[in-house]
Amino acid sequence: MLEFLRAKIHRATITEANPDYMGSITICSELLAASGIKEFEKVLVSDITNGERLETYVIKGKPGEICLNGAAAKKMRIGDLVIIMAFQFLEEGKEPNPKIILVDEKNRPVRELSV
Repeated sequence: MLEFLRAKIHRATITEANPDYMGSITICSELLAASGIKEFEKVLVSDITNGERLETYVIKGKPGEICLNGAAAKKMRIGDLVIIMAFQFLEEGKEPNPKIILVDEKNRPVRELSV
């Protein structure tokens, strides 16, 4: 089995940081639906602004919301641009078909890229 990119939300903007929450990243439900990322799924978050990377799990949020919770809120700041990625294992020979969603400055999906 090999691990491949399954879904990506590209260049989302962090709208909130809540260090007092237990942990996770809150992502608006519209972006979750567009990307196919599921609530409670593990994701890798890469901060384009400062180079930080972290793994956490997803909870659903309100429109436009990208909120880092718990310790993650200390690594990234409001206004930072991030890439949020989910992965999957596939048997050798199976072709990955990732869904890549580009967003605007208000975290609304604007285009799906084909690979």
